[in-house]
Amino acid sequence: MENDDLQPRKRRLTRAEARARTRELLLDAAARIFARKGFAGASVEEIAEDAGFTIGALYSNFSGKQQLFLELMARGAQDRITEAATVLEQQEHATPEEARKALGQLMVEVADKDLNMAPLQAEFWLYAIRNPETMETLSRQLQGPRETLERLIAGQLEREGSRYPRELAGRLARVMFVLFQGMVRERRLDPDGVPAELYADALRWLLTGVAASEALPADP
Repeated sequence: MENDDLQPRKRRLTRAEARARTRELLLDAAARIFARKGFAGASVEEIAEDAGFTIGALYSNFSGKQQLFLELMARGAQDRITEAATVLEQQEHATPEEARKALGQLMVEVADKDLNMAPLQAEFWLYAIRNPETMETLSRQLQGPRETLERLIAGQLEREGSRYPRELAGRLARVMFVLFQGMVRERRLDPDGVPAELYADALRWLLTGVAASEALPADP
C-alpha cells in the first residue's frame, strides 16, 4: 500500500480563485443554455443546474441572466481583441499590408465559427433597444474591450513609425471594431462575397483616407 504522505496533495483554491472558477463555470453553462434556448427562453434555474450549482450560488455571483449575457458578450469581444493582438505580435516584422491580411484572415475565422452567437446577439440587441438601461449597461461592458483595442492600435501605429497622431487611436479603434463586427455578420450571410482580403482592403482604404486627411504619406 502506498504511503499517503508521499502522494502529492492538491492545492486548495483560495476564496478568490474559487469564486472566479464558479463564475467561469456559470458563464460556460449560460453560453450553452442561451445557444440552445435563446435569451428569452433561457432561465437562471436551467443555467445553475447545468453548471452544477444552486440558484443561490448563481445569484451570489450574478444579478440574473441579463448580467450573464452581458458578461458573455464582453468576454467574446475581449477574446477577439486578444486574438487580434496575437496576430499583430506575430506580424511584428511584417509589412502593413501583411498585417492587414492577417487580420482579414482572423475575421474569416471568427465569422465561420461560434455561429450560435449570431442569433443570440441579434435577439439581445432587440431586447436592449427596448430597454435603455440595458443599452447603457451593454455600452459600459464593452468599454474595457474598446480601451484594450485602442491601446493595441496605438502600439501598432507607433511600430509603423508614428505616422498617425496618437489621438486618432481611439477613433480608429472604434471604426475598426465596428467594421470587423459588420464584416463578420455580412460574411455569415454571404461567405463568398466577404473573403479575407475584403477586410484587408477596407483597412487599407480606411488608413489611406486618414493619411490623406492628415496630410501624411499613405501606406505602400
